[in-house]
Amino acid sequence: MKTSLVITLVGPDRTGLVEAVARVVAEHGGNWLESRLCRLGGEFAGIVRVEVPADRQAGLLAALPGTAGLQVTVQADAASGVAGKAEIRRRLEVVGSDRPGIVRDITSALARAGVNVEEFASEIVSAPMSGEPLFQASARLGLPAGCDVAALKAELEKIAADLLVEVALAEEVR
Repeated sequence: MKTSLVITLVGPDRTGLVEAVARVVAEHGGNWLESRLCRLGGEFAGIVRVEVPADRQAGLLAALPGTAGLQVTVQADAASGVAGKAEIRRRLEVVGSDRPGIVRDITSALARAGVNVEEFASEIVSAPMSGEPLFQASARLGLPAGCDVAALKAELEKIAADLLVEVALAEEVR
C-alpha cells in the first residue's frame, strides 16, 4: 500500500537543493508525483507531492527535516484518491501598473464567487518603454459548477478598471 504526502520546503537558495530532496524521496522508495518550486528573493520555496510505500513513510519523515538545511513540513495528502467536484477551469491573466491592493481586490472577487485559486504566480517587471514597475499575474482557477462566468468576468473587469490593470479570463487550454 502507498501513501501520498505533500511536502513544503523553505530555506536559503543554493545549488543542489532539489536534488537533495529528490535523493531522499528515492532512497525511501518514493515517487515524485508533482511539484511547484521557485526562488523568491534569496529564498527557495517549494511544494512537492510524493507517493511512498506505507512501510517506508516513517523513514522518509525522519530523513526529510535535515535535508539540505531546509525547513520541511509534511502532511498526508487528504485529497488523494478523492474525486474532485465538477468545476469549470479558467485561466486568469492580470497586467498593469503596480500598486498595493491588486492581489487583494482580484482574489476577493474570486472568493465571493466561490472560485478556487489552484495556482497563482505574480511578479513585478519593468515596463518595456517607460521602465515603470509593471505587475503581472497568472492564475489557474476552478470555478464551481453553475458559476455565472459572465457575471464573474464583468466583476473582474469592473475591478480592473478601478485598479487601472488589464484582466483576461479565458478557458484553460490543457
